[in-house]
Parts: sequence; C-alpha cells; structure tokens
Amino acid sequence: MDAHHLSQRLLCVADLIEKGARLADIGSDHAYLPAYLALKGQIEFGIAGEVVKGPYENAKQEIKKEGLEDKVQARLADGLDAIELADQINVITICGMGGTLICDILEAGKDKLGDHPQLVLQPNVGEENVRRWLLANNYQITAEYIMEEDGHIYEVIAASYTDEKQTLTQEELQFGPYLLQKKNAAFQAKWQKEIAKLETILKELNKANQVPVAKKQALEAKIAQIGSVLNG
Repeated sequence: MDAHHLSQRLLCVADLIEKGARLADIGSDHAYLPAYLALKGQIEFGIAGEVVKGPYENAKQEIKKEGLEDKVQARLADGLDAIELADQINVITICGMGGTLICDILEAGKDKLGDHPQLVLQPNVGEENVRRWLLANNYQITAEYIMEEDGHIYEVIAASYTDEKQTLTQEELQFGPYLLQKKNAAFQAKWQKEIAKLETILKELNKANQVPVAKKQALEAKIAQIGSVLNG
C-alpha cells in the first residue's frame, strides 16, 4: 500500500469523502489516505495527525516524496489536537483503531467538532460503541459498508451532524442499520464466526461441574439472536 494504491477498506473511506473537502485523518498510517486524495484532486487540504514521533516522521516523508507539502501537513499531536480552527476542517477520518479508542478520541476532542464535520470511521472492533457515541452526540449514520480483506472483516461508518437525534433499535446498533438491509457475504461471515465463538464458549461451559445457568442462557440467547438476524 502507498499513496497511489490504497487498501480496499481505505478506498471505501476515500469514496465517502466529497470533492473539495478539508480533511483531518487521525492516526494516518504514512499519510496514505490524505496523500491519495490530494493526488486525485479530491481534497482541498489535508492533515495527517499522529501521536507518536515515528509514524509522524513517516507521514512527513510520504508527503514530501509525493510533492504534496502545499496540500497536506503532518502534525504531531494527540487525537483531534492536530486540528486548528484556521484549518476549517469539514471531514474527519479515524481508521484502523478499536471502537472504544475512536470514541475516546472524539470525546476528548469535542471542542474541535463545533463546526460539525462529517465523520468517516473505520473501527477494527467495537462498532456498536461507535454507533452509540454517534447517536449520543447528534450524529446521524448516513452510510455503512462491510468488507473482507486479507482474512479480516472491516466496517466503515459515515455520519453527519443533525439537530435531531437518530433513533436506532438495539439490533441496528449491534449489526448496523445499513448493513442489516443487505447482509452481504462479509456480514454473514462476521456473524457466523461470532456464533462459532459463542458455541465454543457454551460447549466449554457445559463441561463444567456446575454450569452457571444464567450465563448459559445468556449465551444461548445471543446465539439465537444472531441466527435470527442471519436467517431473517
């Protein structure tokens, strides 16, 4: 992967960013995403935010190599502290982290969300946490994608600020309102794997001398719920 060839998951993120955007990519992985978008003429300005010196230097090097120093800046900062008011950022991307960490970054940087930028998020795990944070902070989910790449399954969630809070069911929070509509092969694979994991735990539980009834029932209910979604 480089600034000319993104992974499938980052291409999906890139496709959700409108032309002319002013982008802050937090945890930028060599600045590949903002550099790619700048090379395509898709963004007006980009920030590659990194909290660790090594990745920050890598991002700087990539930007320089591609001749994009007038379009993309690498910044060494914690989370949304990479954003300054003068940047006029209207899109924030956070990719390749756990959902809890993404929520922590957004929560800690709430003062940088005053102009209500679009959020495009790619959590590796904990997608339900991300959806809950978005709803609690008046962000409406506008698009979701799920894909399998190199043996891993990734979800991408795009959201825009709204004056009225979006309402989602527990099922929609867990599985994704848009993903539930399609239930594509990656969706099926993700949740079949989850069923297999829960069934293994249940099997081990049943071997115990004293089976905790409540725990067993909770696992059985989870398995049944996921099965119902997959077959519904």
